[in-house]
Amino acid sequence: MPKLYTHLTTQDRAVVMTMRDDLCSIRSIAKRLCRSPSTISRELKRTVCTSTYNAGDAHRQSEARRIAPRRIRKMHPDGTLFLIVRIYLKLLWSPQQISRILKSMWPDDSSNTVSHETIYNALYLHPRGELKREMIACLRHHNQVRKPRSRGVDRRGQIMDMQSIHIRPPEVEDRLIPGHWEGDLIKGAGNRSSVGTLVERTTRFVVLAKMDNAGTQSVVDSFSSVLNRQPASMRKTMTYDQGREMHGHKVLTQRTGVQIYFADPHSPWQRGSNENTNGLLRQYMPKGSDLSIYSQDELDDIALSLNTRPRQTLGFRTPLAVYTEHIARLQIQPDSIH
Repeated sequence: MPKLYTHLTTQDRAVVMTMRDDLCSIRSIAKRLCRSPSTISRELKRTVCTSTYNAGDAHRQSEARRIAPRRIRKMHPDGTLFLIVRIYLKLLWSPQQISRILKSMWPDDSSNTVSHETIYNALYLHPRGELKREMIACLRHHNQVRKPRSRGVDRRGQIMDMQSIHIRPPEVEDRLIPGHWEGDLIKGAGNRSSVGTLVERTTRFVVLAKMDNAGTQSVVDSFSSVLNRQPASMRKTMTYDQGREMHGHKVLTQRTGVQIYFADPHSPWQRGSNENTNGLLRQYMPKGSDLSIYSQDELDDIALSLNTRPRQTLGFRTPLAVYTEHIARLQIQPDSIH
């Protein structure tokens, strides 16, 4: 049977007062009352008396503490801070991004800042209902179950004349020089629709391309169109997986000047920035949806929304700001590596 804790009674406090007047030790008092010595010690320390311990004063202070109002938690559903967090969640900001922006808005006021863990706790401990479903739906991995990827035999056709990621210039790995991209496709319901995704490795700047289909010609045309909108100084290389849609990589290089390198099979970490970005894009284009409904203008709006969200890897600056800064610097100093 678990031990049940009970508060000290007026009779218990009278015993404490009498035994303290007789200079009895805390342990002897605890033994007399069948209590823990720490209970008696806390009682003596938190009770403010004019001179010696007084049972009547101690009991009145105890009753006052019991009825004193509790401090309202920061993320109370009726509080202003909870409302601010909801607004940023609707903009698809992560709890970590929200926590960082709150600290920048109120650097000297801890009452208006919370950690990302506090935000997560407030969301998942919120009572069941429409509001909780709405907020959790704004998170990146809402209602998702991780499944192991198949490690079967690669049955895709071999791409002719492809260049391996292992001969890619070292500057690409260092992420110091901008203009190196990672590319991929995200698929819609039944793999019947696709959107091309490009991520610049240094700045995490995102570009989306509308695809009529996942065929080679469509991929080459779409990627050529969106890449040629970027300055020539920002078109150096692209790292892609070994998908069949990249059979036309030579034509893409001729049209854009971008040299294509191919990652190893089943090695998504070699294109980590792109894989991470595809996960973020699923907040806008959920799995199982029809991606053909998005026009290029709508995809540009989605990319802009993502490019104006602060990123931890950029010191919580936005990809758009860093990308624009690099372009301006390269125009002034064409030979600059930063």
